[in-house]
Amino acid sequence: MCGIVGAVAERNITAILIEGLKRLEYRGYDSAGVAVLTGDGKLERMRRPGKVSELEQALTGEPLAGRLGIAHTRWATHGAPCERNAHPHFSGGLAVVHNGIIENHEALREQLKGLGYVFTSDTDTEVIAHLLEHKLKDLGDLTVALKATVKELHGAYGLAVISASQPDRLVAARSGSPLVIGLGLGENFLASDQLALRQVTDRFMYLEEGDIAEIRRDSVQIWDIDGKAVEREAVQYRDGAEAAEKGEFRHFMLKEIHEQPAVVQRTLEGRLSQGQVLVQAFGPQAAELFAKVRNVQIVACGTSYHAGMVARYWLEELAGIPCQVEVASEFRYRKVVVQPDTLFVTISQSGETADTLAALRNAKVLSREEGGYLASLAICNVGISSLVRESDLTLLTQAGREIGVASTKAFTTQLVGLLLLTLSLGQVRGTLGEGVEATLVEELRRLPTRLGEALAMDGTVEKIAELFAEKHHTLFLGRGAQFPVAMEGALKLKEISYIHAEAYPAGELKHGPLALVDNDMPVVTVAPNNELLEKLKSNLQEVRARGGQLVVFADEKAGMTNGEGTHVVHMPHIHDILSPILYTIPLQLLSYYVAVLKGTDVDQPRNLAKSVTVE
Repeated sequence: MCGIVGAVAERNITAILIEGLKRLEYRGYDSAGVAVLTGDGKLERMRRPGKVSELEQALTGEPLAGRLGIAHTRWATHGAPCERNAHPHFSGGLAVVHNGIIENHEALREQLKGLGYVFTSDTDTEVIAHLLEHKLKDLGDLTVALKATVKELHGAYGLAVISASQPDRLVAARSGSPLVIGLGLGENFLASDQLALRQVTDRFMYLEEGDIAEIRRDSVQIWDIDGKAVEREAVQYRDGAEAAEKGEFRHFMLKEIHEQPAVVQRTLEGRLSQGQVLVQAFGPQAAELFAKVRNVQIVACGTSYHAGMVARYWLEELAGIPCQVEVASEFRYRKVVVQPDTLFVTISQSGETADTLAALRNAKVLSREEGGYLASLAICNVGISSLVRESDLTLLTQAGREIGVASTKAFTTQLVGLLLLTLSLGQVRGTLGEGVEATLVEELRRLPTRLGEALAMDGTVEKIAELFAEKHHTLFLGRGAQFPVAMEGALKLKEISYIHAEAYPAGELKHGPLALVDNDMPVVTVAPNNELLEKLKSNLQEVRARGGQLVVFADEKAGMTNGEGTHVVHMPHIHDILSPILYTIPLQLLSYYVAVLKGTDVDQPRNLAKSVTVE
């Protein structure tokens, strides 16, 4: 959500800034802009609503060139997506780009108006520009002025600032919104994601919460939240650049769906031994801490929340541990009663999800003040994220870069990680049934092959997608651990095809949703061969009796066949515990092909962002 790129160099950096913005398009945005300090010492900018390509086209007609600059993609929070609200924002001779939300912007706006400042946008960001310009007048140094400015800001921000009066530096501040410095030779860079800078460097320095940075062509200085000069470790980014390329696939989402066998294999590597999960994969303290766990609290958002809901079934069935799962945006704002010896688990693809990160921080405060939480565990895809750094234990999902806004491979690797957690807790506490762990470890080893078999049904699912091309509503059904899978299927369909979709436990049909069923309401269900199969078949008969069109993804041994109004896709047989992971695959493919038929923007659906770093 929103993207920042900045550079200070001995060469023209405009093309670098634009390429950086292109690499951040996956985050979701509605306008783009760039500001450059030109050779004659003037600060000039270009802003455009819409895609980065429109900004790039405008720059072709009116080029900007310089050795110091910042650029931004904006996702509207305050003010409509239009040119005057796009970043960068100017005040006097300085320019500011900002990710996040300034909660006290209204009070600051009134204060600055009283000082004679005129506002030309509806954004919260413009108050930063004017406040900083006001401080700079008094203090004379841009870095010192930024340190003074952030003390008056309440909320979340990732900031990048340049000034015509001090053309040798780019300054930045981080609070609640990630920033990374890219290190070059005789040039340095800044971005909200290292992916934006892979074109120019593979060495990065990650700002910590509260950091202020002064970035010059040949040096970087950083001060922590207490104003103390600090050094942050420089790390080399080794993930292949091919992660940002679609290759033979039409969309990133389809590429990422087909990567799932490989990334699941990668997630399992080094974490399984002969018949056991290696508990130390969660950290050196894991075995000792897991032995004390009596309850689990899972907090997450969106797709990650659905992964947590599946894990609740596993944790209670296999490990015998009570588990609560809650949406982070609700959890953080209510009074929580914490059971003793609770493991606090957060799940996030990016590790920067604002509500999930805030819930973790609240939990840590609560533990210090009242006790209760034994430890915190992050299941995350980004090893240098805030969530990982601030948690006691971590399991990295190894999904690699996920570009498509609608999460696919991140979800399945989260499920794998949560099953590893379940088996680890059960192993340490001695609550797994005899032979259960060995059986499931063997099934996990076979899982990548099973996922490949499901992906081989790509053409069949594409054909079924034609049933949805003219539909406006869809119902998804599942029982047991397949209910969260149905929820995830409904989320995917609404995210990328804009078809209204809802999910229900199949047994709840007669308690309301059945009233919606007719020939124009397709009903999608997942039917593994388990103890709930016969009950599920009865639920589906209720749909057919009302003229509903059924699409059923059924175990090849479930005995379900095609018929009038019933379309059955036979799935490879798999152990029931692992079936939520397998049955996710065809639902992802279905959503993808429906979206393609409807002509929507698959990788960047409207109004959505990849990394939700604001409330």
